Amino acid sequence: MRITVLCVGKIKEKFFQDGIAEYKKRLSRYCNLEIIEVADEKTPDNASDLELEKIKEKEAQRLQKYIKKESYVITLEIAGNMISSEQLSQKINHLGIFGNSHIIFIIGGSVGLHDSISKQSDYKLSFSKFTFPHQMMRMILLEQIYRSYRIIMKEPYHK
Repeated sequence: MRITVLCVGKIKEKFFQDGIAEYKKRLSRYCNLEIIEVADEKTPDNASDLELEKIKEKEAQRLQKYIKKESYVITLEIAGNMISSEQLSQKINHLGIFGNSHIIFIIGGSVGLHDSISKQSDYKLSFSKFTFPHQMMRMILLEQIYRSYRIIMKEPYHK
């Protein structure tokens, strides 16, 4: 299985970089993981709705280059489906069994995802009604993908 985490923005904080590196290492025995970062746009203070839309549009253009038609696209969105760790593991396992060998998880920038990206999503996933920094969300997502594989393989980790 090939998994791509496609995200807007770079990770600047060392503690997030370290956590992400650890989960990348752990996941290497289960899947081929790739993390692709695209540049984020500066968001001015008190940006208008039009400015926010333009920011999302520019970021969407950058993301678009990496979205493959044959891939299964999961976008992380506040309004997405909230599922359990077991359900995510079932989804990943099911996709692999039925021939979807490439899953792309997309994490938007600080102002969210443009509708053009959301519309391409095969599944909209939400981790919470809370808003998380995209840097933290990347680490949380990798932990949940790792947890999913441990559940699939019936290995200890998930409690």
